[in-house]
Order: sequence, then C-alpha cells, then structure tokens
Amino acid sequence: MKELTITFENREVLYDFDELDEVVLAYVTTIHKAQGSEYPVVIIPMMMQHYPMLKRNLLYTGVTRGKQLVVLVGQKKALALASRESFSAEMV
Repeated sequence: MKELTITFENREVLYDFDELDEVVLAYVTTIHKAQGSEYPVVIIPMMMQHYPMLKRNLLYTGVTRGKQLVVLVGQKKALALASRESFSAEMV
C-alpha cells in the first residue's frame, strides 16, 4: 500500500493513500490582509496576550469574513475587552 508522511509541528503522521480525504489544505492570514475577502471558515484566537489588538473594529472585520462558520478560541475576558466600544490603557 502507498503511504504519505506529513509533518505536523515536528511530528510525523503517516497516511495511507486511501486516507488522504482526511487531509485538508488550510491557510492562515491576518485580519488586516483578509479585509475585503470571504472564507468558508474563520478561526479567531482571542487571548489577553494580544490585548493591543483586542479592538471592536478588528473583531467585527474578522467575524464578518466567515461565510459559513466563525469560531472564537480563547478567553472570555479577551472577547469582552474586544467587544467594548473603545479601548484605552485605563481598562487594562
């Protein structure tokens, strides 16, 4: 049987050719570069470590890029901060 080896984060995973339908090519981009584009699925990390970018306009832009599914992954506090009207240093 023919096989294909794919490396995920320095770990090799072996697939038989009849299992290749389990492998899907994916891309990553920034919200800034995604402006004006649409994607079937969008995954947005929401972490407090990214607090300079937790802004309402960026959250809106990211969410509106998804055509079928948008997934927010991270911390509720980060989402709350990003969804506020404005961001200032006093809020941190």
